Order: sequence, then structure tokens, then C-alpha cells
Amino acid sequence: MPADMPWLLTAIGSALVFGLAGWWMKVSQMKEGGRTALLLGLYATGTAGFAAQCLMDGGWSALGDGRLWLAGGIVGAGSAWGNAVFMKALEHGPASITSPLTNLNIVLVVALSVGLYGETLGLAEAAGIALLLASAVLIAIRPAEKLRLSSRLWYIYTGAAVLLFTFRNGGLKVTGEAGLPSSAVLFSGYLLSLAWFAAAAWRERPRRPAAETVGASPLSAPKKPSAAASPFGIGLRFGLLAGLFSYGGLQLYAWALETGPANLAAPIFATNSLVVAAGSILLYRERLTRLQWLAFACLMAGLIVIRL
Repeated sequence: MPADMPWLLTAIGSALVFGLAGWWMKVSQMKEGGRTALLLGLYATGTAGFAAQCLMDGGWSALGDGRLWLAGGIVGAGSAWGNAVFMKALEHGPASITSPLTNLNIVLVVALSVGLYGETLGLAEAAGIALLLASAVLIAIRPAEKLRLSSRLWYIYTGAAVLLFTFRNGGLKVTGEAGLPSSAVLFSGYLLSLAWFAAAAWRERPRRPAAETVGASPLSAPKKPSAAASPFGIGLRFGLLAGLFSYGGLQLYAWALETGPANLAAPIFATNSLVVAAGSILLYRERLTRLQWLAFACLMAGLIVIRL
């Protein structure tokens, strides 16, 4: 990372770049791409990105350290399993409640940085954090969505998502303080996540019954969509693209944690969901509600207050 790049610009860049990863995940969803294939592709290119980063910054020399693989496993589990249980929570409850609550992991990261590492928190900084958290919450609220919770599993999945995303976002602060190179930590975490979703994709592979393959006439067989147009192909394609931005966003976030206060860098990073909202306006012509416009106002106000 360039030594003269301020941590604030790095943190803002991490939110913008990581938000683009979320944007390509949304595009895959709009095109009905497969979820497992999407995450498989994301962790494939993300792993490749962090491998290249290790070669560039010397992080590869730490790959023989057992502590790094333990830390990478925790951060990787926070990322991979956090995404998995978050998707499960959305199946059992409304996104308008689920998405804002999962952002509570940032409150835990701020508490970690203040309580464990002694980072100071002034009045202006606290106000800026509150505005940034408000923007992350407001952008996910959908007034027209029914807010009724009909499943107890929602509470379990949502609580697990909050905890697991804390391991991802706060874990990078802990490993940075321990002197472990962020590129190597993220490489090991993404590599383990890649293995997890590769196994999941193998289990979900389609299997044709024997009756369909023995004695079937090629002329009578129905035409099948090409592999690229299948849900798996669509999800994999956009996942590979999302992984590049996931790598870039998390590496910038790790640098921001190394050079600036985590109690400010983490809330800024949490605003990455606003990038998805902006893309939806520009490309899918979605209209924002008044609450979502307020979210953008809170974002700008929060960044200004923190910079003062």
C-alpha cells in the first residue's frame, strides 16, 4: 500500500470496491444464477487475487506459520459461513429486518477496538459512526415488505450471521495487531472457503437417471440450455467477477485497519451496501424510498463529520 495514502481514502475505497462485489452478486440473483456456483466463483478468483498479493508483498513467507492458518480459518469461516447463514435467514424472515441487524457486527468491531486495543472515541467520531450505521440500516429498509416473523430459525440464523461477520471484519484487526500479513490471512481464509463451496457444488451436481441415458435416441432427446446459460453457469460467471472486487475491497479494508482506527474504518466499510443501491438506480431503474435517500444523506454527513 502506498505510504502516503490516507487511511480515510483507503477505507472509503474498500467500501466502494467491496460494494461492487455485492453488485455483481445482485446481478447474478436478477439473472437467476445458482447461489452455490456464485460463491464458488467468488472464492476462486478471490483466492487467486490474494495469492498474487502474497507474492507481491511477501506475505507468502508467513504461510508456514500455524497461527496464520488458524486465523485464516476463523476469518474464512466468518466470510463463507456468514454468507451462508445470512442467505438462510433471508429464507425465514424479511430482508428489511435481517440486513440491518447483520450490520450490528460493526458495533462489536468498534467495541473490540475501543475496549481491547484502547482506541479513543471522541464526540465527533461517535456522531460520525452513528450516522454511518444509520445509513447502513436505512438503505435496507423496505416499507412495502411484510415484517412478520413466522420462524424461530430466523433468530438463530440472524444471530449466527452477526457473530460470523464479526469474525471476518474484526478478525482482520486482531491479526493485524498480531503482526500477521493481511494478504496471507485472507489467502488462507479464502482458500479454505473455496474448498468448502467446491465440495458443496460437487454434492449439488445434477445426476441423470440411468433410464435417461440407456437406449435414448439423440433425435428424441429434448434440447438443453448451454452450460453458460444454466443457473450454475450464470452464477459461476458472475461469481468469478465478484471475487475480484471482493479481493480488492477486503485488501483495502485490511490496509485501512493497519493504518487507521478500526472504530472508524469498520463503519465506513459497512456502507458498501449503498453501492448496490446506487447500481440498482442506474441500471435497473429502481426508485429509492425516502428512507433510502436519507441513508445516502447520512453517509455523506457521517464521512464529513469523521473527517473534521
